[in-house]
Amino acid sequence: MKGQKDNGLMASSPLSGLLHSISRWPALYRERRMLAGMSDDALKDIGLNRVDVEQEIHRHFWDDPLRK
Repeated sequence: MKGQKDNGLMASSPLSGLLHSISRWPALYRERRMLAGMSDDALKDIGLNRVDVEQEIHRHFWDDPLRK
């Protein structure tokens, strides 16, 4: 409406959240596959273990813990 500021509320609609999740899927898939290919020593260097990686690669694409 006239005189009202857009505070970005439209950007936080459920549809925009879904579209954002879908657009992030290729990058998440690539990152999760890279984690799966790392050696146990490399995982230890970044503070992860094989169980952490298995949980991460089986996570759904819409389950983004960082919600970027």
